[in-house]
Amino acid sequence: MLERLKKSLLDAPVFKRGSYNYFIHPITDGVPEVRPELIREVVGHIVRIADLEVDKIVTVEAMGIPIGISLSLICDIPLVIIRKRKYGLPGEIEVSQLTGYSKSQLFLNGINKGDKVIVVDDVISTGGTLLATLKSLEAAGAIVKDMVIVVQRGNGVQRLISEGYAVKTMVQVDVDETHVTSVIESENNFPAGSK
Repeated sequence: MLERLKKSLLDAPVFKRGSYNYFIHPITDGVPEVRPELIREVVGHIVRIADLEVDKIVTVEAMGIPIGISLSLICDIPLVIIRKRKYGLPGEIEVSQLTGYSKSQLFLNGINKGDKVIVVDDVISTGGTLLATLKSLEAAGAIVKDMVIVVQRGNGVQRLISEGYAVKTMVQVDVDETHVTSVIESENNFPAGSK
């Protein structure tokens, strides 16, 4: 079902970033090029499995943006991008983000108390970015109806589950020092409204 995504991940190059084996892929990095058929496959799958009865789509700068924009255009739902720089707008929420290879701040604008949202993003590894995102949405008073992440690696999903969050992923990958060793379609990949 996600054949383009799975093949492209298996073909992705890997490099070391400190002790982290970092794979380079169009969905997660925007290089070497983002092919429209790959974005269509990913976003079409989100439409099939997600609860889109929401007021806003939320994603995180930078690589969640192509996914969020495409989903917004297809579903006619406004998009909110959590940014990595401060704008100083009234009500802006700042949270700390800790990933497998960096630490930074995230800034949320454009969410009102009671907004129903879906969170979409490119990859979850440690869960640091998503946990920061969810905490900022809670602080804003948003209701997270669904969360769909394209690529799962590492223990981030388990971390979110232990914090009481539900998350859907499309594929799970394993990566060694030289290549993506496996890509498996996620079992939690079920249609919206089903258990």
